[in-house]
Amino acid sequence: MKINFAHHQSAHCENGVVSNLLKHKGYQVSEPMVFGIGSGLFFVYIPFLKVNYAPVISFRPMPGIIFKRFANRVGIKIKRFKFQNEKKAEKALELELKRNNPVGLQVGVYNLTYFPDEYRFHFNAHNLVVYGKEKDTYLISDPVMETTTTLTKKELNRVRFAKGAMSPKGHMYYPIDFPKELKLEKAIVKGIKTVCRDMLAPVPYVGVRGMRTIAKLIRKWPKKKGVKIANHYLGQLVRMQEEIGTGGGGFRFIYGAFLQEASVILNNTKLKELSIEITEIGDLWRDFAVDASRIYKNRSVELDAYNKVADKLMELSYKEEEFYKKLKKSI
Repeated sequence: MKINFAHHQSAHCENGVVSNLLKHKGYQVSEPMVFGIGSGLFFVYIPFLKVNYAPVISFRPMPGIIFKRFANRVGIKIKRFKFQNEKKAEKALELELKRNNPVGLQVGVYNLTYFPDEYRFHFNAHNLVVYGKEKDTYLISDPVMETTTTLTKKELNRVRFAKGAMSPKGHMYYPIDFPKELKLEKAIVKGIKTVCRDMLAPVPYVGVRGMRTIAKLIRKWPKKKGVKIANHYLGQLVRMQEEIGTGGGGFRFIYGAFLQEASVILNNTKLKELSIEITEIGDLWRDFAVDASRIYKNRSVELDAYNKVADKLMELSYKEEEFYKKLKKSI
């Protein structure tokens, strides 16, 4: 039982799953376009929620939101399921595969056996596609991997029902209804407006103000929490930014590509200029990640290292604030 499904590697799992499922249905929508229309750029600090014994810092909306927004804005209907037990989840998955229907799944990362050890930690918001089954093995298209891979029935059930924060509970989804033509113009504008609203939100834990809150905390962590915990928190920030969430430089590069595509569709040259600006901001996020990683890996030679990375994050917040204000005006 194998569906003729084309695997395309992507920078981020949810965008990649959506783009690949749509391409399977004959709609050539790029990963950046899914990300932009789905308003994937985000930042939030949630101090009361812990993942890996550190407060949650997310560079993306909640799992599924990008797909939901994209689908609503272009007129696609999605069917979603969550399950109480593995047997029901397994039965529903196999039924769709028999119908020649590849499906998206939300899974936990920690027990994904094909992931390198350094990328396997307790994070339950990863996405992949199942496109077939051979004997006791499922065929997997994980968009962040270069090629397709496999998971045994036991392995797949384990990641579908991973425990902890944002437990997927067997979450399965796939598109079921499409318009004759995907009209992107209005959807692009809505996607941009939502990003500007969220990133310029007047609250201390969201958007550019959330970045400033984290910058202030980085200065306090070594004295308040001790160096060991401060480094763990900083490591968590970089991991969510670059390794799992790809939300720092990676998301800015994807968004820059989206603005380039959008500038052509909307015939708006200002968006092309702004695509260059957000790409440059992405480079600065990568620099921040490198400097922060030197600290938590004990490789920094800076005497005032925590304050210096905090300064960089503060500078990023002001650059991004200016960018989103210009972006809002451009549409």
